[in-house]
Amino acid sequence: MRISDKYEHEIDSGKLFTSREKKLQSAMEYLMTYGWAILIIAVVLVALFQMGVFNSANFAPKAQPGSCQVFRTTAATSLEGTCNNELPQYVAQFNGASSNINVGSGGSLTIGTGSATVSAWIMPNANADNNKRGIYSVSAGTGLIFAYKSNGGNNLYVEAYDGVNNPYGYSSVSLPVGVFSYVVITRAGGIFIFYINGVAGGTVSDTTGNLANGGPIIIGEAQGSSSNIFNGLIANVQIYNTSLSANDVAALYYEGIGGAPQNTQNLVGWWPLNGNANDYSGNNNNGAATNVIYTGSWASAYSAP
Repeated sequence: MRISDKYEHEIDSGKLFTSREKKLQSAMEYLMTYGWAILIIAVVLVALFQMGVFNSANFAPKAQPGSCQVFRTTAATSLEGTCNNELPQYVAQFNGASSNINVGSGGSLTIGTGSATVSAWIMPNANADNNKRGIYSVSAGTGLIFAYKSNGGNNLYVEAYDGVNNPYGYSSVSLPVGVFSYVVITRAGGIFIFYINGVAGGTVSDTTGNLANGGPIIIGEAQGSSSNIFNGLIANVQIYNTSLSANDVAALYYEGIGGAPQNTQNLVGWWPLNGNANDYSGNNNNGAATNVIYTGSWASAYSAP
């Protein structure tokens, strides 16, 4: 066989290949061999990302329980400790059936006829029912209920009762399930305003008069009913005796899940729920937790604003 000046030929399994074709075949075999390995690595990385392994919240420094609190004197009200909005070590886990935090008969928490704000970071689990899963409420009688309700849209819910009137309604924006959202309800001038992640998400007309608490304040439950217990995680509950502005609400949201209060003068209750049910507002409305778990496995459900 004559060998040309341009190509070398060789016999392989009865077929004739040029050296260029042989190199192409080798390259394809290389790609097939290592391409599968690269694909498998890519799939594993995507799965780890979806599991939150690469979430920065998993690696950020965590605040010790009680590291930041409000200190009150007759002359001033100030934040004491390391108040740098670090992520908490723990959040409170409610089981949807038998857990709550009872913070007593009210005392300085009484909302009355004035303005008010209730805020919290919550991560709801999916519920098959349409029950009011309480974030904050009175256990019975007259008062305010702020809850999450799986009414087909996973909305926030507010209800107020003064012994005569009973207005209620839902947020116009739904909450995602299985991830943290920052939720707020404000009351002023005959209107309740919902906020979700720092943005207004609907209003409800308020026809009530005095919303003085008719029973103990409950975190994670509505109206003292086991069917209305929150199912999921709650952190950083704050209550004010004033209606925070939209700018204040946005500022609290951008502080994140470990954020300190914006208005300490009007703060009447602050439960970070970072390992305990203590009130760090300086008003000593410490809670008593029942079947609440303080879990450190929460960061994968949280994305910093």
